[in-house]
Amino acid sequence: MGKKTKIGLAAVAVGAAAWAGTKAMANPQKRPQTEALDYGQPIVLAHRGGCGIAPESSMAAFKQSAELGVQGFEIDIRLTKDEEILVFHDEYVDRTTDGAGRVADMTLEELRGFDLGYHFIDADGRHSYRGKGEKVVLLKELFEKFPHMLINIDIKDSPETYEGSLIPSKLWRLIESMDVQNRVVVTSFFDEQIDRFNLYAQNRVAIGAGENEVRKAFTAFNSQFGHLYQPRADVFQIPVRSSMFRLDSQRFISFLENLNVSVHYWTIDDAEEMKALIAAGAKGIITRRPDIAVPVIEELQNKS
Repeated sequence: MGKKTKIGLAAVAVGAAAWAGTKAMANPQKRPQTEALDYGQPIVLAHRGGCGIAPESSMAAFKQSAELGVQGFEIDIRLTKDEEILVFHDEYVDRTTDGAGRVADMTLEELRGFDLGYHFIDADGRHSYRGKGEKVVLLKELFEKFPHMLINIDIKDSPETYEGSLIPSKLWRLIESMDVQNRVVVTSFFDEQIDRFNLYAQNRVAIGAGENEVRKAFTAFNSQFGHLYQPRADVFQIPVRSSMFRLDSQRFISFLENLNVSVHYWTIDDAEEMKALIAAGAKGIITRRPDIAVPVIEELQNKS
């Protein structure tokens, strides 16, 4: 046996011993069950209120989705100049309203001067909400209008901005003051924003996974050290694919479910894809088309 072969075998032996040692000592900690995510069947969350059937983040979209039977809304929030928490996705108002400019540079009064339905085009190709009085919505108003709905909140303001530095604490104070801790999920693409929020919430609110947490979990899953992964989120809300990697395998979903971490997929508007994801173990579908998703979930439930 050559010297290189001996060195290679020694390295393998050391690696195997290390793996065996971590396996023996590992004590994976499941996430505790949260009331917000304690449901018995897959749920439908209307993406930006249901932006495939009405203007995104509009009261019209929220009302229609609620009437269709969704269990909750997936929304985004930003802070206005006068520090109101607004249900709004983009940094600028240009794409969805007849106005222009940054949300953070305008007061609520100024923002409510814009037509939120101005650019929406319905299935018939018409601007059916233009001039119909749809205005921006406050998170507080959403809580009040839909007291039994799960609200999935995505913090959009970057932690590097002034408004981003304020919004985690302001969001917690609003949630606490309105006593809605058990019907919200708070998440962000910025893991730092999730961590900042949880400094105030102290695990009293269900937390979603940021990009770094998803990357860490997927790396652990694909390694021989998945048993060392300790989740820092209660739910993963992810696309079916990230770059070249598929995130929708039954094994990956099971890996997270075994740690009491639910998996929701976005943004799913095709009925057959919804069925495939539910069959693989997904616990939530985030969709622009609740008019398609709700009947699909009901059909699957009736068959089970």
